[in-house]
Amino acid sequence: MKIMECVPNFSEGRDLAVIESIANAIRSVDGVKLLDVDPGKATNRTVMTLVGEPNLVVEAAFRGIVKASELIDMSKHSGEHPRMGATDVCPFIPISGVTMEDAVRCAHQLGEKLANETSISGYYYESAATSPQRRNLAEVRSGEYEGLATKILQPEWKPDYGKAVFNEKSGATIIGARDFLIAYNVNLNTKNTRRANSVAFDVREAGRVKREGDPITGKIVLDENGEQVRIPGKLKHVKGIGWYIEEYGICQVSLNLTNIRETPLHVVFDEIEKSANARGLRVTGSELVGLVPLSALLDAGKFFLQKQGSSAGASEEELIQMAVKSLGLDELSPFDPNKKIIEYQLRDAKKARLVNMSLKAFTNETASDSPAPGGGSIAAYAGALGASLATMVANLSAHKRGWDARLEEFSNWAVKGQQLKDDLLALVDEDTRAFDGIMNAFGLPKDTAEEKAARKQAIQNATKYAVEIPFKTMEKAFEVFEIAEAMVQVGNPNSVTDAGVGALCARTAVYGAWMNVHINLSGIEDQNFKLEMTNKSNDLLTKANQKEQEIVALVQTKM
Repeated sequence: MKIMECVPNFSEGRDLAVIESIANAIRSVDGVKLLDVDPGKATNRTVMTLVGEPNLVVEAAFRGIVKASELIDMSKHSGEHPRMGATDVCPFIPISGVTMEDAVRCAHQLGEKLANETSISGYYYESAATSPQRRNLAEVRSGEYEGLATKILQPEWKPDYGKAVFNEKSGATIIGARDFLIAYNVNLNTKNTRRANSVAFDVREAGRVKREGDPITGKIVLDENGEQVRIPGKLKHVKGIGWYIEEYGICQVSLNLTNIRETPLHVVFDEIEKSANARGLRVTGSELVGLVPLSALLDAGKFFLQKQGSSAGASEEELIQMAVKSLGLDELSPFDPNKKIIEYQLRDAKKARLVNMSLKAFTNETASDSPAPGGGSIAAYAGALGASLATMVANLSAHKRGWDARLEEFSNWAVKGQQLKDDLLALVDEDTRAFDGIMNAFGLPKDTAEEKAARKQAIQNATKYAVEIPFKTMEKAFEVFEIAEAMVQVGNPNSVTDAGVGALCARTAVYGAWMNVHINLSGIEDQNFKLEMTNKSNDLLTKANQKEQEIVALVQTKM
């Protein structure tokens, strides 16, 4: 899934009707989910969190900003939080299947749209900044709304988008691109805030102030410029303090993780545990405040499996459970992955209707008088079974007695197999959706010449997609051969036939998908596309037949 997060901050935290109107403007974009609306009365500011595909998120943010400009008058605004406009800041954060470059692209796309369609102007910050001096949000926002009329006319503060004209009602909007921030608390078996702070100082990037003699009461050491000398903490991109939570009767190390790519969740937990143990304390669990990307928990699950000498080639569900238990995320309250993981919040159950069925229900559905699921979905499922068998052999090999030194080798194969299995399972439902797309195109109106032309084009587009999906199944199923062959050659000898059956399933998947490619190619009018897909699919089928024969022959020599 391509998921971009956007967190616009609107300069209204008291008028619930205004806040709801802005939220509804964001909700009006299909495919975007508004995950959170967090108003603050003292700050007179509301933070909204929305996620979805990048282009859709840009449109939703645009609608929210436009609605805010209609309803919020900055000339009458006051609040404790620094602010420059009706929509003060609007950062884009890459979550899944997208990069920071994509987030920067979204930021600039939004700025251009605001410049072209509204009278709002403003600046880009952090990764979207157009110059180094504009990266820092505090620097860009200095002077706030009250100083904007003068600031916007200064050459060095010419807006990045829009005109250098003071918009009295809306102010300016600062659009950015930054990494995902995780608010994360680690629980300690102490009520002593000073000791919790000591752990926080050990790990946070800013570390602690250097003192002479006693680290608590000693005189602060100053450098030649009179500035405090600091002892840096162990982890970059981590901010933290210790505090006491009366509700739970424990202290926590409260953290903000600003770059989980460079400093992942599990690394932070591990370092806090080391620091706590060195101080005679114990970590009893932790909690996530807000939502977390799926990758953070999958990486944590793999980390803890590897740490205990187990294969990281586990299913997504197993990895999440390992992460939750290892991090103690369910100590203070139940941890529901469906509510806490961003990608799960966006899942459409209809898109995985077949995969979520029981084996019996799926078989019955296939045997019914409905044309879908058909051969394409079954081919993808056969490929998923082949990947599962090859992965099973890799995991058995990773845990074979006496083969401890080869754990990483087989774990890597198992991780690859799990990914192939998941990809092929997704194609089970996608193949059925491709068929439905053709049926929907045939159902379009055809009364006028324009309607006939549009219907014909829609049928061609849908038919091309119905070719591309089974071809993708062919490609993914063909990748299964590599794992199956390796497991026959070097895997657990007791499971050699399991790997062989995996290869047979892979060949069935390739051949079955090939049939679907060619039956749909018969309806394609684009001759270049038709020739290209014919040649590519035929070549892949030939290679699959050859590879299956090689693997079966190899299995027979080892039986």
